Amino acid sequence: MDRRRLFKLAATTALATTLAAGAALAQEAVKIGAVGPKTGGLAGGAAVSFWPNVQLWAHDVNARGGLNIGGEMRPVEIIEYDDQTNPGETIKAVQRLATQDEADFILAPYSTGLNLAAAPIFDRFGYPMVTHTAISDQIVELSQRFPNMYFTLGGATGLAGGVVEVLTKMRDAGQIGNKVAMVNVADAFGIELAEVARPAFAEAGFEIVYDTSYPLGTQDLSPIVKGAAAAEPDAFVAWSYPPDTFGLTEQAMIEGLDVKAFYTAVATSFPAYAGRFGAAANGVLGAGGVAATSASFQEYAARHEQVTGAKPDFWASGMVYSSFQILEQAIEAVGSLDKEAVSAYIAENDFETVMGTISWDENNNNAAYWTVGQWMDGVFNGVASTGREGAIEPVAKTGWE
Repeated sequence: MDRRRLFKLAATTALATTLAAGAALAQEAVKIGAVGPKTGGLAGGAAVSFWPNVQLWAHDVNARGGLNIGGEMRPVEIIEYDDQTNPGETIKAVQRLATQDEADFILAPYSTGLNLAAAPIFDRFGYPMVTHTAISDQIVELSQRFPNMYFTLGGATGLAGGVVEVLTKMRDAGQIGNKVAMVNVADAFGIELAEVARPAFAEAGFEIVYDTSYPLGTQDLSPIVKGAAAAEPDAFVAWSYPPDTFGLTEQAMIEGLDVKAFYTAVATSFPAYAGRFGAAANGVLGAGGVAATSASFQEYAARHEQVTGAKPDFWASGMVYSSFQILEQAIEAVGSLDKEAVSAYIAENDFETVMGTISWDENNNNAAYWTVGQWMDGVFNGVASTGREGAIEPVAKTGWE
């Protein structure tokens, strides 16, 4: 009899558990669109900074039971599209998510150019657009045209200004001279940064002895580096995207580019950069940085690696995840899927994220952020920012050994 009663109790408990699980699964999912490169020139960067954070955020939300929509816990369902690093495909994918998939919300795409291409479509369908990998000095104009568009990674002036600040400090310390070779990828990101950097370098007393651009997706970068080396610069600056960041570094090693300051932009902060170049990465300057020793970043980084199997980068990864946290917090605060109400809430509030508090000034992240980092013995340390504490003094590069 005891065994029968025990079996009946166990069966009843199992049935209740099954029914509870079924009820949870029966809750209608919140459909979230995600568009970014899985192929094409920016696929490598998106594979580090964007897609793993989409996976991590969905995992974290659903592990907590879903989004709290007016007291009802609803899971998130991610609908993914590969835009092939093609602005036209980004536009088509966002339109498809809005009209065919009827996505409740859409995460901002990856990269400056693809965000600018998609902004009119987000605006047309009323989706809030919290960008995470877009950098522009046109934030005021863009936010006036697209009121639901927000920038968390700052503007071109801040990023370029950080590089000028670091090189000036190194020159004043006698580590480098005043000759700069500057190159840029010929898309919205690289073009705007080069345009901002030219007068900033001139005002700081630097001479640009080599200045050229190259198309996105360029495979052979040896002519670029050979041209820079022939100009005999003291510093090399590249407003580059991930494939060319790696390619330019490889060519600099092959050509023996002898500069005491070597800077490349997107992907310099990737763990794979130090993994690929080893000791040769020491002294390399790059875009971004994080407060790597902060408890919030360390907890995020550990969870990122546990869930996705990969380490986050030391710049954009945390901001990508933070942009998703902003959307999540706004949805739950509003308590509905009303896009207009969620957008209004984002505009009027501050948000606590893994990258600290984010508030807005003309739709731009008003918080201080890192602009330049430098590899030192396997750690990408922040050496310049728009106001963060804890910057480390930059050091001169001593070669490619």
